[in-house]
Amino acid sequence: MFEHLEPVVQDTILGLMAAFRADPDPHKVDLGVGVYRDERGETPVLPAVRLAEGALLAQQSTKTYVGPAGNAGFNQAMERLVLGAAHPALASGRVRTVQTPGGCGALRLGAELIRVAAPDATVHVSAPTWANHVPLLAGAGVKLATYPYFDTASGGVQFAAMLAALERLPPRAVVLLHASCHNPTGADLSPQEWREVLAVLKRRQLMPFIDMAYQGLGEGLEGDAFALRLLCAELPEVLCAVSCSKNFGLYRERTGALHVLSESPAAAEAAFSQLVRIARGIWSMPPDHGAAIVHGILADETLRLQWVGEVDAMRRRIEGLRRELLQQLREHCPQRDFGFITRQRGMFSYFGISTAQVHALRERHHVYMTDDSRMNIAGLRRENLGYFVRAVAQVLEAAR
Repeated sequence: MFEHLEPVVQDTILGLMAAFRADPDPHKVDLGVGVYRDERGETPVLPAVRLAEGALLAQQSTKTYVGPAGNAGFNQAMERLVLGAAHPALASGRVRTVQTPGGCGALRLGAELIRVAAPDATVHVSAPTWANHVPLLAGAGVKLATYPYFDTASGGVQFAAMLAALERLPPRAVVLLHASCHNPTGADLSPQEWREVLAVLKRRQLMPFIDMAYQGLGEGLEGDAFALRLLCAELPEVLCAVSCSKNFGLYRERTGALHVLSESPAAAEAAFSQLVRIARGIWSMPPDHGAAIVHGILADETLRLQWVGEVDAMRRRIEGLRRELLQQLREHCPQRDFGFITRQRGMFSYFGISTAQVHALRERHHVYMTDDSRMNIAGLRRENLGYFVRAVAQVLEAAR
């Protein structure tokens, strides 16, 4: 049966990870893998997570299933974190939530619901978008298309072109939007631009599918949820895929949620029943450990405040790295304008160098980033930032 299978080309990020691990050079720099790292180059277990996990293990009396919709306390806590406790969509009973295996599970579950509700619908993703968006969504059988987003010249958003593309979409088309900290570019919309996007969504009867994987790491927990809360307050239907990997540091626990906003409580209940059925047929029951930790943090005011402080510290570290990186780039690479680095938000930035220059950084200086020059800012630290900038200066000079 399997003898005719052809080997699949390795995922770009996974291949980059393997190449970095195999590189013996002591100065090597990993800017490819999308995980937060601290000043020691480690992806830490947050202290609030350690405390919540300890309490969980001390009092947990069973490992039985929690059900296909997941941990009910986690689901409710995530609704309040994402939307805000006083959001009108929650007050009107129009939101339902299903716990998922990570943000990836939420994206896939949302795509499956779209295919059930509107088999002919097309999901429009930004150009570029996170590399795994396409296989996750296309794997559910939905059609995909793109809309313009990133402006390579400015390092910002092609906002006029984006709006014009959305204006041309047919009613009931689905638009995948990054709530904040756009992956891979770091280029986000302003509040005013989100209001203009909302007007187009309303006018064209488009449905937003919002991916929020970095709440807290861009403008803070409240600021990063601005667009999601705005759209959920003004539109009849919204899908929101949320990940706890970055802001809780629960990467390997695969903790996420899909929120569905419907036009009425009855419609929300119908959508929820479909989501439970779909989830049951894919993973049956979600893993509970990470969800129970998140619930423990958000349900305890002391732990919650500690966690908020820890997320703020991660965000401030990333912002500081962006400022320091720009300062050193201006000193060592005056021929290039890298000002966009401090205008972008979150962990990622499109660095704006060519694929050949990316390869030169990797081969001559052991600096690893993806071929399109997406770099994880959090992979930098005091001991390697200067080395990275000098390597960039040498590669840019060689290309002149």
